[in-house]
This record gives sequence, C-alpha cells and structure tokens, in this order.
Amino acid sequence: MGEFMSEALIQRMCDSIIKKKPLSNSDLSEFIRGVAQHHLSVQLIEKWLKCVHQHGLSVEDTTALTEGMMNSGAVLQWQGIPNVVDKHSTGGVGDKMSLMLAPALAACGMRVPMLAGRGLGHTGGTIDKLESIPGFNCNLNPMRMQKIVETTGCCIAAQNKSIAPADGLLYAIRDVTDTVDSVPLITASIVSKKAAEGLNALVLDVKCGKAAFMKTLTEAEELAKSMVRTANGLGIKTVAQITDMNQPIGSHIGNALEVVESIQVLQGKGTRDTRNLVVMQAGKLLELTGSCSTFEAGKKQVEEVLDNGKALEKFIEMCIAQDTPVHVAEQLAVNPESVLNQSLKVTTITIPQSGYIKAIDAMALAEVARELGAGRFEMSDVVVHEVGFVLELTVNQQVVVGQTWIQVHHNLPLSSEHAEKIQSAITIEQTSENEFNRLLLTIE
Repeated sequence: MGEFMSEALIQRMCDSIIKKKPLSNSDLSEFIRGVAQHHLSVQLIEKWLKCVHQHGLSVEDTTALTEGMMNSGAVLQWQGIPNVVDKHSTGGVGDKMSLMLAPALAACGMRVPMLAGRGLGHTGGTIDKLESIPGFNCNLNPMRMQKIVETTGCCIAAQNKSIAPADGLLYAIRDVTDTVDSVPLITASIVSKKAAEGLNALVLDVKCGKAAFMKTLTEAEELAKSMVRTANGLGIKTVAQITDMNQPIGSHIGNALEVVESIQVLQGKGTRDTRNLVVMQAGKLLELTGSCSTFEAGKKQVEEVLDNGKALEKFIEMCIAQDTPVHVAEQLAVNPESVLNQSLKVTTITIPQSGYIKAIDAMALAEVARELGAGRFEMSDVVVHEVGFVLELTVNQQVVVGQTWIQVHHNLPLSSEHAEKIQSAITIEQTSENEFNRLLLTIE
C-alpha cells in the first residue's frame, strides 16, 4: 500500500467518522488488511484511533470493524449442534471464574474454546493463573485448540497472532496513545477475538466499581450495550452481566492461590460468592444455547456438576490435554497446595475493632499484591505465582477485635506501609448491611 494511498484512506475514513457517515466497506477492509499486515504506519493508525476516540463509531461501523478484525486471522469452525460457548470478563480482583466455568460447561455438554489473556495493571490474568500449574501449556494454535475441545470439551489458550492479528497492533498503539477507553475500540477488540472462536453464545461479565476499568454503572452499561449489540450483530447470542468490583471476589487473590480456590469450588466447596458467579454465568450460557429451557434450570445443572465431581474431572482432563503431567493433575485435584509453589512467608493480619465488615477495598489489596510481585507493571515483568492473599472473612460478617481477617502470602519483606495499606482496606461498622449482591444489572 503506497504512502499517498494510505494517507488518503485514513483521511477518507476520518472524514466519514467526523461527518457521522457510514464507513465504506472497501476502506474498512483495506484498513484492517493494512494493520494486520503491518503495511500502515503507526502514525496513520494513531490518527485514525484518535479520531474514533474523539468522535465515536456507529453500531453498524463498530460491528463491521469487529467482523473485519475477526476475519483478519483464523476463525474456528465447528460441526454439529450449536453448543460452542464462552465468556469474557473485563477483569477484576480475585476474578478466577474461567478456571471453573470452562470445565463446568464441558461437563454440561458444551464446547468451550476459550482464549484468555495475561494480567496487566492491578487485574490478574487467567493465563498467569493457569501457568502456576506445573507443565500447563497455554500456547495452543487454532488446530490444537479444536482438537482438545473436540476430545475434552474445553481448553484455555493464550491469545496469539493466529487469531484476530489486526487487534494485536491496534491494542498496542491504543495503549500508548491514551485511546484505551474508547467504547467502540474496546468492543471491537474483545468481541473480534471471541467471535473468532466460532461461538454460538457468549456471556460478558462487565465489572463495575473502584477496582474495575469501568468505575460507574453508567460507563459499564454503555460498554455492555455496545458489546451485546455488536456480538448479536455477528450472530452470537449474547448477554452481559454487570457485576460489582468494589469488593474482591471470593477468598483467594493471587495466581496460584486462585487456582487453590478454583479447585475448592470444583470439589463442591469454596466460597459462596465465587460459586454463585460461576453458576450464574454458566447457567445463562446453557439457557442461551437452548440446552436448558430456563436460566434456573441452567443454574441447577451447573450446581450438579460442581457437586458430583464431573466439573473437576473435566478440569483435570483439560490440564492433561494441555501438557500437565498426569500425576501432577491428579494430585492437583486432591490437594492443590502440594502441587503449587508456596510463598516463603505467610503473615496474618487481625481485625482492629469489633463490629460488622462493611467493605473490603479490592483495589487497595490488588495494589499491594502487585507490588509484592503478583502482578505486572510492564508486560516484560515476571509474575511471582505464589504471592497474594487469603481472606478469612467476608462482607457483612460479624467480627471481634484480634480475629484474623487476612493471610498475606509473600516472599519479599512486608513493609510497614504495605501492612498499613492492607489493614486500612477493611471497613468495620457497628451495624450490618443488607446481603451483598454481586450482580448489578443484566443487559440482553
């Protein structure tokens, strides 16, 4: 693509966006091809991204952009009944749903070819959690993903250049041009990769709150509606569940520790908070595919496979299919702590006063965990899998002074600043609130 032609293309597209006119299909195709094949300069791509960031895109143009990005790489093809499903979360603290959701859905007869990401910033990534399991291989090409799903029912693979390659460069440039928070661009980035999995149904978990990307319900609702409209426009039955991300999810925060809690839930135990989210997301997917006639029936089926061990069996099958040694996978199912790395130190912190827990600040805990090595400040940083927290108490629980509320799993010394920040993350009042509800809104 010549430089003059490239400049003319970007100018035409920007003019259309500013004048609120539909983008030309041929221009959009040429743009996506130029991005995927690295024929367009970064400067020209920046100009277009900033134009979208400032002026927005229509639903139709967002859908067309998403479809083009989806088709810029491999698109998985499936035969048989329409039971290929997945979920996407916008990221949170203690958000380990994928580790339980994929095998639970597989145990319910679904096919789950899940692409997932690594953590960046304060949010943990599904791939980092799984890579704390010895031998677990997340680097699967599309052909191997399909083979594992057809034999096991589910896989969880790292995003790679074979799927939606146009998104890779666009995302990297968005990250350095302050255009990350553009709703059409977020929509196209997320939905293009999910659509490339060849899905029939998708549940979107849009987090909302202090420790979420979308801080307010209004922002979360705007993104949820955009993604639902776009995914439905591509023929994927889609529902968004907007969930609270002020409080951490479940009891364990940190990569290996979240694997431990996931195993507990797959054993039919674990925290009610974590289990409820898995049941809610998976139950909705069973309803969307018509596998269950109602949402309630879907939730009941998911609870059954969590309680009877079938979801745990699928998780172990998936681990083995993704190169975890058989003896490691089998031991993981029984006693995960014996398989996963353990921190050098565990420090307990106690409740400063009696009363009821009103709130636990997820963002404060995430920031300390990241500084202790559980997360990244840059993509090149190496995650320390064993670092994190185990919460022994939950919101609205009655507590007494001196009671342990959190275990800090760390290798580096715990500074007084860190200890103070952890202690101030808990708010205690003298009266209890109504029961905490994680689900805020459903967008269909």
